[in-house]
Amino acid sequence: MYLDLLADATFHQLLLTCDRDLADTARGAGCKRCSGVVHCAHYWRKPRGRPCRLGREHDQRFSLCCAVDGCRSRATPPSLRFLGPKVYIAAIMVLIAILLHGATARRMRELTEVIGVDRRTVERWRRWWREGFTATSFWQIARATLMPPVDQDRLPAALIERFAGDDADRLVALLRFMGPLTGGRMLAR
Repeated sequence: MYLDLLADATFHQLLLTCDRDLADTARGAGCKRCSGVVHCAHYWRKPRGRPCRLGREHDQRFSLCCAVDGCRSRATPPSLRFLGPKVYIAAIMVLIAILLHGATARRMRELTEVIGVDRRTVERWRRWWREGFTATSFWQIARATLMPPVDQDRLPAALIERFAGDDADRLVALLRFMGPLTGGRMLAR
């Protein structure tokens, strides 16, 4: 069921639209350092794991640059498509880590064929969810808002279960929740 979601072009279009909205909101807020006007400074990524039939616009990471001489600070708004500097798209990193909880040899073969992800890569992602993600200051603060506490050994499955709706709604809610991890310096201030 999650593999179908990953292959759904409409779902990826929704994520792109959400990212555009987040970038427009950040642009309207201006520069965080000097309150100056910011301009678009988007750049291209080479994300792995997305369906091939998606257009090139799905590879663009939205970014902003201050127009004020002497400031010129860059800011990267939150994203539902990209999880910081990771090469695979965020939805892949979430859903495959969830699938691994029930991964069989057949499922891993399907993942390798459909997405081109190796079992060792999936294991790194699982380790990141258990060790890297849980060590972030974002998670240290955010987990306090979740009652009862989330079982960190079952991340990200235990986290996505906290959101309501169908599979797509829950995944989008989780990606929005993780927004502060994806926004670079913009949200650190």
